[in-house]
Amino acid sequence: MSGKYFELSNLSVGYNRNVLIRDICLDIKKGEIVTLIGPNGAGKSTILKSITRQLEIIGGQVLFDSREIRSITYKELSTKMAVVLTERLKTELLTCHDIVATGRYPYTGRLGILSEEDEEKVDEALKAVNALDLGSRDFNAISDGQKQRILLARAICQDPEIIILDEPTSFLDIRYKLELLSILGRMAKEKGITIIMTLHEIDLAQKISDKIVCVSGDHITRYGSPQEIFREDIIRELYNIDNGFFDPVFGSIELMKPSGEEPQIFVISSGGTGIPVFRELQKTNTAFAAGVLYTNDIDYQLARLLACHVVTEKPFEEMGDEAIERAKELIEKCPRVINAGVPIGTQNRRIKELLDLAEEQGKLEEI
Repeated sequence: MSGKYFELSNLSVGYNRNVLIRDICLDIKKGEIVTLIGPNGAGKSTILKSITRQLEIIGGQVLFDSREIRSITYKELSTKMAVVLTERLKTELLTCHDIVATGRYPYTGRLGILSEEDEEKVDEALKAVNALDLGSRDFNAISDGQKQRILLARAICQDPEIIILDEPTSFLDIRYKLELLSILGRMAKEKGITIIMTLHEIDLAQKISDKIVCVSGDHITRYGSPQEIFREDIIRELYNIDNGFFDPVFGSIELMKPSGEEPQIFVISSGGTGIPVFRELQKTNTAFAAGVLYTNDIDYQLARLLACHVVTEKPFEEMGDEAIERAKELIEKCPRVINAGVPIGTQNRRIKELLDLAEEQGKLEEI
């Protein structure tokens, strides 16, 4: 879908008229999933609280479907926007069904009596988050992860045009993290609901989001597609990472490479067979070299971060003398050579020279 739908124009946010982040300019389209990332305390939650009118806007505007959000009554806003923040609800004697049902109150009369249609929407929302079995249970008696699902069901029950979520995957195990994000993805793509949220799990943000907002210091440092944002240098700068690496291929954070410039082990691998070996050597702080790897091989993507030396060759070419000789030099220096498993074909047939050399020297270990 195209066109501006939710716009932040020179927005300044903070507390008690003290600006924390200034000059925020974002254009969000209907049906997009936009995720705010950045270090703790950067102000991501402050932005969400400001655009949902829980905090006073210090400067600039928030436009919702071309209307200034402060001109929209709270009652009307509650039928258009659902909010799931990190604060825990304090309830007494309310079941999970009761909590979800509050999502229908903007549509009921003064007495808050739910119609048959409202009840159906409550059940549909519970079903959407796989929580029908929790309906009759005391909200205070369920786990934090289950509470998060119930609060999402309440948001769904509102039939909103936009959902704002602050760290919705907190307290959830892996299964329910994936399930919750899948639900949000379907709602955005099938129903055109706009999702704005914060996430700490940048690997998940990379996979679910249409746009990423980088929050650091007193301004938005970057705003763009996951392809534009999730680069090694950008993530390092955003989180001030000096003790590891962000790997954009795997979407993962890697610990520092083993210390030492002289490798103790030479790893021969291909097509992912070396990845568990590289990680194990990193855990034991064992410096290693790897090769010969084509630069489009998935093993190369991790070896370049963790190995002290990587011998490479251009993709789709036969392994040349320069690469083979360099690999042999390293094998001569290493006390051990690990064969992590290499299917040998026409282009990489010279790998056998490396394996034969290591075996002749009594260094070869097969995995």
